[in-house]
Amino acid sequence: MKNLRTQGKSTIVWILMGLLILGLGGFGVTSFSGGSAEIGSVGETKVTADQYYRAMVRQMNAYRSQTGQPVSMAQAQAVGLPQAVQAQLFTGAALEEQARRLGVSVGDDRVGQAILNSEVFQGPNGSFDRTAYAQILNREGLSEAEFEAEVRKDEARLLIQAAVTGGVVAPDAMVEQSAQWLLETRDIAWHELTEDQLPAPVADPDEATLTAWHQANADRFTAPEIRKLTYVWLTPEMLAEEVQLDEDALRAVYDQNIDQYRQPERRLVSRLVFPTPEAAAEAKAKIDAGEEPFETFVLQRGLTLEDVDLGEMTREELGAAGAAIFALSQPEVVGPIETDLGAALFAMNGILDPVEVSFEEARDDLRAEAAADRATRMIEDRMADFEDLLAGGATLEEVAEETAMQLGQIDWPSDGNRPEGGVAGYPAFRDAAAAVTASDFPELFLLDDGGVFALRLDEIVPPALIAFDEVRDRVAEDWHQAEVRRQLLAMAEEEKVEATAAAAPPPEAMPPADAASRVATPEIPAEAGPDAVTEPQPTPETLPAPWTIETGLRRDGWIDGVPVDLVQRAFTIAQPGEIEIVDAEGRVFLLRLDAVHAADLQDEEALRVIDIIGQRLGQALQADLFDYYARAAQIEGGLQLNQSAINAINAQVQ
Repeated sequence: MKNLRTQGKSTIVWILMGLLILGLGGFGVTSFSGGSAEIGSVGETKVTADQYYRAMVRQMNAYRSQTGQPVSMAQAQAVGLPQAVQAQLFTGAALEEQARRLGVSVGDDRVGQAILNSEVFQGPNGSFDRTAYAQILNREGLSEAEFEAEVRKDEARLLIQAAVTGGVVAPDAMVEQSAQWLLETRDIAWHELTEDQLPAPVADPDEATLTAWHQANADRFTAPEIRKLTYVWLTPEMLAEEVQLDEDALRAVYDQNIDQYRQPERRLVSRLVFPTPEAAAEAKAKIDAGEEPFETFVLQRGLTLEDVDLGEMTREELGAAGAAIFALSQPEVVGPIETDLGAALFAMNGILDPVEVSFEEARDDLRAEAAADRATRMIEDRMADFEDLLAGGATLEEVAEETAMQLGQIDWPSDGNRPEGGVAGYPAFRDAAAAVTASDFPELFLLDDGGVFALRLDEIVPPALIAFDEVRDRVAEDWHQAEVRRQLLAMAEEEKVEATAAAAPPPEAMPPADAASRVATPEIPAEAGPDAVTEPQPTPETLPAPWTIETGLRRDGWIDGVPVDLVQRAFTIAQPGEIEIVDAEGRVFLLRLDAVHAADLQDEEALRVIDIIGQRLGQALQADLFDYYARAAQIEGGLQLNQSAINAINAQVQ
């Protein structure tokens, strides 16, 4: 949503600089203008207001990019964004202070390598672009010496971080136990209890019962908060009838966009340049022999398929390679061919036929496009008048009378079950409808298609219990479902007792008392260890219900048509033979554990899982250790906060 009076500046530069920070892999180079005001310090290392402001703007822009919605400072504070930014900055300051105290620094070679490897400063060929480097720094008012000094500090912080966390790995016992837990499989049996299995149909309730149910479950029969809104809006489509277009105007649009309507035959082409013609010829021979595909040589050069993609190319644009590529009738690799960059192989990936759309064929589309464009410009020309009317105190009703804007009203519920279509279909309107308050004066906002709107909050209708007569059928259905569930759970308890009794050995088969301890659980050879398979005691034939058997069920597995809660519950049952009741998603099940199978940690898949678990646990331990170190470094260095400066910056960031 864009407020026409407060459109923000471009954030492209800060996105690029954010990528640079990620490329450096540390806490980032955050100061670009050397602001002198401070929001705090750690020892002699200061965190400037300029650093905090830029970091907040960068993080809020990133949040907008991820969510696709604007974010206010109030929303940012609600999700803890300022605190996260402050923690990042003061952690970086603590490391810098530690580096200063310890005399840790890095040489010019490491600084240069960090800058050369940054994607922000790379050109189209993937190499460091000296011109881009100078332009970006110049645009931010930063000299190369200042920037490189910040990079040097950042690299020193990284050295401290590496020294703290380097060599930290997860213990083998922890990794193996985690893998065993994750890869363990189980055999289970289950069956669902349904309403048609009840001994008698559920009787219809009387009115007194339904009325009491309505009152006792008021939250399920309460209308959501309603925001009653009045709005005016104008879109290019609404002005279509006012737009007059003659043939000359349409012909001019056609001529201006002739490349869309007339295109020669093209090829989708990738180009890979080699250091020498011999290297290119050797690669081509392997491709022709079927030993390696073209993509392998792209990856060997440290590139991606996007790096070598030339896109759609005409014969003339391909130069010396045009004849060979256009002679192909299907995707293939040709070359080596000498180019301005050296010997190259060309992969033809697709054929695009010529495009020839006449003016007559394109007229209808041109008319619609030109009319929309003209109407958009008409709205732009009138926006100043709309804004002047609103600023002068005109009501939305008066604006609708004096302009082409259309007046409307809409109820905006808080439960997300909102109207669709019309003005409610625009994200900008939805954002404004949720945010507007009774004290806000109507202001003009921009729609995605070039239209505009303004709105006013007339009233907030608080949540209220819907009258029983209006929801009687809903109440009756809700009561019925609850009663069925109650009876099914009671029946499940009975069946559980019966199934458990049926699976138990008969009294005459019980062993003597002095042998009870030997048969309380299945006998497991001592050499089998704690991970041995535990066999079940009952068998499906001894149980009274039609059980469905599932074997080899994994912790992350699923059963078609069955709630995931049942699978999760299967891995909480302690002993084979135990039966539990599962109440999930309004359905009732009996669940029996038949067997527990320990994982084979020498299996190929298990070894891969162990490797992944080891890495993740190691990273978690490193993160925890570094967090403890950073906190201690802040305490040792003497963390100081200037809350008034922080509050002042928070008030400026929008």
